[in-house]
Amino acid sequence: MVRQYFAMLGDEMPTDLYELILKQVEEPLLSVVLEKTRGNQTKCAQILGLNRGTLRKK
Repeated sequence: MVRQYFAMLGDEMPTDLYELILKQVEEPLLSVVLEKTRGNQTKCAQILGLNRGTLRKK
């Protein structure tokens, strides 16, 4: 995915690549894990290795 992104850019240098990738991955990841834990934020946070408060902020 990242290699394809760089290939599409050619010689142009990307900016905020880290944020771009996080936006693409983080929301679907949180949604799927919350779905699998039936909305249990404590279990979700444990699976993701996050503090429950951090999960709630996201």
